Amino acid sequence: METSKTINYSGTFLSCFFDNNTSCVHATKDHTLVYLYSGKLIIEERNKETIVHPGECVFIRRNHRVKMTKLYSDTDQYKGISMTFKRNFLRDFYSEIDKNHIPKKVKSLKESIFRIPLRPDITSLFQSLIPYFDSAVQPTDHIINLKEQEGVYCLLNTDNNFFPVLFDFSEPWKIDILDFLNENYMDDLTMEEIAAYTGRSLATFKRDFARVSDITPQKWLITKRLEVAYDKLKNQNKKASEVYVDVGFKNLSHFYAAFKKQYGFSPRR
Repeated sequence: METSKTINYSGTFLSCFFDNNTSCVHATKDHTLVYLYSGKLIIEERNKETIVHPGECVFIRRNHRVKMTKLYSDTDQYKGISMTFKRNFLRDFYSEIDKNHIPKKVKSLKESIFRIPLRPDITSLFQSLIPYFDSAVQPTDHIINLKEQEGVYCLLNTDNNFFPVLFDFSEPWKIDILDFLNENYMDDLTMEEIAAYTGRSLATFKRDFARVSDITPQKWLITKRLEVAYDKLKNQNKKASEVYVDVGFKNLSHFYAAFKKQYGFSPRR
């Protein structure tokens, strides 16, 4: 029986969950607009929680990681559409608009998650996408591009402060690699993702990491996870089956093998 479905059209995609809830860490490399049709969406960033109900829409800034929990109800499946705005698309959009219409002296929004007020233009935009997901007719790239342009205009009409957010093409600031890894060692991230979140290309990340550690990033992560697991097992009386997922291992057998290789004895001890 089908329990979930995701359909992706050039960065605009529908997510459906029929009879199961799901929770995951979502990496927003690009600005993302999320509209909820049914069910319930909980977005967590550090200690802040944003709850999205059907008919509501939220904007998530690029280069942020959030935990998204998608819930179905007794009567409705979870169903939501996400629209991403890639940097190249925004550059092209910016090059075409009349710069005289750009408001002066506006401050960039500080929030990484911004709730969009309920407005007819937002509702109309996402309702117009439904037929493409409910049928076998695939929209052309031109159609998706027009819908994304409509999404940008919806944001700009919502708040002038979106201008400096959407059209900021400066490179992200580099952040301390070890600070980032110590905070996020338990997450399932590729080296490319870690590089991007610390404001670097993969090559620059590897070069910078070699300056602060004499082991590879992969080895550093495994060592860090095992050290935290060791502390939990020894000082918190936890069981291996209780800690291996918390520290970032995908399965128990891999955790046992890595632990024994590093410490010379089984985590059962």
